[in-house]
Amino acid sequence: MLLKVAILGGDGIGPEVTGEAVRVLKTVAESFGHQLSLTHKDVGGAALRSANDPLPKDTLETCQSSGAVLLGAVGSPDFDHVPGNLRPEKGLLRLRQALGVFANLRPAFCFAPLEDASPLRAEVVRGTDILFVRELLGGIYFGEPRSTQGSAGARVATDTMRYGEPEIKRVAHVAFQLARTRRRKVTSVDKANVLDCSRLWREVVSRTAQHYPDVQLNHSYVDSAATALVSHPTNFDVVLTENMFGDILSDQAGGVVGSLGMLPSASVGGPVALYEPVHGSAPDIAGKGIANPLGAILSIGMMLRHSFQLDREAACVEAAVTDTLVAGHRTRDLAKPDQPSIGTTQMGQKVAEAVKARARAADPMTVAR
Repeated sequence: MLLKVAILGGDGIGPEVTGEAVRVLKTVAESFGHQLSLTHKDVGGAALRSANDPLPKDTLETCQSSGAVLLGAVGSPDFDHVPGNLRPEKGLLRLRQALGVFANLRPAFCFAPLEDASPLRAEVVRGTDILFVRELLGGIYFGEPRSTQGSAGARVATDTMRYGEPEIKRVAHVAFQLARTRRRKVTSVDKANVLDCSRLWREVVSRTAQHYPDVQLNHSYVDSAATALVSHPTNFDVVLTENMFGDILSDQAGGVVGSLGMLPSASVGGPVALYEPVHGSAPDIAGKGIANPLGAILSIGMMLRHSFQLDREAACVEAAVTDTLVAGHRTRDLAKPDQPSIGTTQMGQKVAEAVKARARAADPMTVAR
């Protein structure tokens, strides 16, 4: 199979973790007999430096003509004072919008070897397996009007939270359909005691649930959900949220399972899906070779499954990450104070080796000699 992928390293640690994800993708292709077509393009701050645009036309066209897109991260303090339409993050929002990816899937899974990396007690975090389904193209991140007006010292900023029924309905269907492949539970998160958008959200989700009588639905206010996420994380299966709540809660879940560096994501719903680790560009550690690439590598697993329907290859990547952690390998964010750690490149190499071993054990005839 030909796997045609656009690679957008982006900013900060983005190119570092993306490089290791590409290493693993190449290993998968070699081990299972697939062909790769990889095209590297700039986005975010890197694109601002090269083209004065956080999403250049050729980057977008390359993404739209690919089978999938892998993104590292965007954001740099070098651009904190540029106009809003030129911030690196604006390029990512435009890319999501242009690709039509309205559902962001963010799994938060506690790997057994990392139970001691969580700030929670092992018996609390053990067995945590949550899938956040975050609406990605609506809400306060895209609503209009938005502005900052007035003179210095008396300025007023306005952002608008907006949702239409079709936007809510389509992402709710995604959540319920995915719940059918898991434990058949959906927790819909809102703030319906305060916000009109949330009251509409709750109404539409409840109506959509009638099409899925085999899936249990419960509603939760976002503050209550945040509390439950750290007190009883194993109670959650699929968590359905609007854009901003999903952004916040899924990052919180990264802390619950040991590190934000472990979280992958898939943005789906359009003709081309976008895959990226949940973490940001982390400019404070960029270039030091210590970033955790596992979120980016697990995003490759999601890409293989969702964009290319290669479930066996996806499972191989996920199992290889587990094998690497079981063997005791840790990047700095995962290591205890008295535990040795390895760098970004070394972690990528260890996972790639584990992919080879897994592929060989599963079917020796598929492994390239």
